[in-house]
Amino acid sequence: MPVPGTSPVKRNTLRQQIADALCDEVLAGRLPAGRQFTVKEMADHYGVSATPVREALLDLCSQGLLDVEEHRGFKVHEFTIKDFRHMVDARNMVVEGLFRRAVEQTLSTMNPQSLASVRRRAEAAERAARAGDLDILIGYDLRFWREICGLVGNPYITDFLQRLRMQTWVFTVPYLRRVPDLRGELWAGHCELTTAVTRGDPTASERLISAYNAHFRALIERLVTGTP
Repeated sequence: MPVPGTSPVKRNTLRQQIADALCDEVLAGRLPAGRQFTVKEMADHYGVSATPVREALLDLCSQGLLDVEEHRGFKVHEFTIKDFRHMVDARNMVVEGLFRRAVEQTLSTMNPQSLASVRRRAEAAERAARAGDLDILIGYDLRFWREICGLVGNPYITDFLQRLRMQTWVFTVPYLRRVPDLRGELWAGHCELTTAVTRGDPTASERLISAYNAHFRALIERLVTGTP
């Protein structure tokens, strides 16, 4: 009989590694919307057994990134521009409410290590945004928003917002990749928002969050519709 905690840890670790790798593939657009595949295909690709792959794929289904295709396997979910608008509206309402309620209390409960990590993420995300480096930006942007929301929120809200952000990136990456040079196109206010949050300024925080969402939505609407 195995020692409690050994085999499950290994299985869950492999499951998470595969889920993370597949998520990266979807976010990067290497597994594009509508792409169909089977458990066996992915198990062969990663050189592992089918069980952790199936578990990982179901995890991504629960995050809204994949769909189960009955008798055919799985498919990368296809989001629409209407989905995108709803997602941006939803995260805007939740984040603004979260920061309005909690940002003034942040300084009294802030962990210095967590704050230092947020600042590092902000600096890295901002550099990538200014350079127009989409591949670098996606990872740092997701980590930045997870950590900064974690400073002022609760884990349930943070997880919900992370799911929305991943979905919006999945929808928007193919359009952003059509732009030859993204320098100057991407929002780069990560450090300014971090400063506003850490000084307990809800007004400035809300203003920056609204500006971010408005900028992001206008950019994608322009790319989707082909408006100059």
